[in-house]
Amino acid sequence: MYLSTSRAADVCADTPAPKGPLRAVPGTVFALGLVSLLTDVSAEMVTAVLPLYLMAGLGMSPLAFGALDGLHQGATALLRLVGGRISDRTRRHKLVAGTGYALSAACKAALLAVTAPWSVAAVLAADRTGKGLRTAPRDALISLSAPPGMQGRAFGVHRALDTAGALLGPLAAFGVLWVAVDGYAAVFTVSCCVAVLGVVVLALFVREAPAPAVARPSPAEPPPVRSLLRIAGLRRLCLTAAVLGLFTVGDAFLYLLLQRRLDLSAVWFPLLPVGTAAMFLLAAVPVGRLADRVGRGRVFLGGHATLLGACLLLLAPLPAGALLVAGVLAALGLFYAATDGVLMAAAGPLLPPELRATGLAVLQTAQALARFAGSLLFGAAWTMWGPGAALGAAALGLLLSLALVSVSAACGRGSRRRVGA
Repeated sequence: MYLSTSRAADVCADTPAPKGPLRAVPGTVFALGLVSLLTDVSAEMVTAVLPLYLMAGLGMSPLAFGALDGLHQGATALLRLVGGRISDRTRRHKLVAGTGYALSAACKAALLAVTAPWSVAAVLAADRTGKGLRTAPRDALISLSAPPGMQGRAFGVHRALDTAGALLGPLAAFGVLWVAVDGYAAVFTVSCCVAVLGVVVLALFVREAPAPAVARPSPAEPPPVRSLLRIAGLRRLCLTAAVLGLFTVGDAFLYLLLQRRLDLSAVWFPLLPVGTAAMFLLAAVPVGRLADRVGRGRVFLGGHATLLGACLLLLAPLPAGALLVAGVLAALGLFYAATDGVLMAAAGPLLPPELRATGLAVLQTAQALARFAGSLLFGAAWTMWGPGAALGAAALGLLLSLALVSVSAACGRGSRRRVGA
């Protein structure tokens, strides 16, 4: 239950790279980053208003919202495997990813036609289906486009562009709510238009990854997915991501807790994700480069420690002011910078090119299922015990999980040193 990379991956991580983080990244990564930027503008416009729209506008309970927030995570789980497997078998990573992006764009339009809480939930589940289909093929394209020693940098640049969209999306939602009479419908309309533009950019500017030169497996060999499970490093990554994901408090819940502490108006609520996105944008590339140098596992665990810090800030008896907001949002942004792309960069060098998308999908599925369960548990705890007790329980669980994973990692390193001696 600890993070590690193979000896080959460690050697690759030490390979000198060209100066300048942006010059060294292939054009495919930039093109995918632009697609993700536009898609995230669209998605974050909806996400920024969703908690208040559902809980204040449609009267959804915290338990129901926890289920829906978990659905955001869980609905993508098995579809990630489907998207990864199809793209590996067909070598059409771009086509599978584009299908997912197109489905999400269609769902933004569908939000205009639904008003009941669970019809909204069904549309959001379909939107997450699109995300599930596209995520593994997209990350495989990034991984296959960059040398093993630059995986962290490539994912960092992509996530920085992706997060620029996450920064602009809430600002766009705030602007629309400020000027529009029927604010939520206007937000959904603009979101749909931006999502369609992202699909167009992908179709025109993203190139398919070259097919790896590998021999077809013989009938006596195990199926590809089963052979992935033989990779010890991937198993450890999956278990670590699942254990920590179970106690990962969703950012929507943290924003709701901040809104309660600040007694914040609904008009200003969409600006809370802006602070998170700004920190993510500033930190994504430096943290990716740091992960390539000092170890992606260490950075991944450090990211969860910053999430724990955000929870503790909300639990502390601090005055509800600018310092509290800045601390929570900065910690949340660092959490995403140190975990999102870094986890994929840690897994990439462990996986054979012909199974890259499938292997990344297995890892993403383990994390998504754990976060789905975690959101359900947090929503139930909020409903039964109140927000403070629920957050305290989640923080304690995250602290214990970090301690367990760190001890396991230390034991694993000690065992490898003894074997090497």
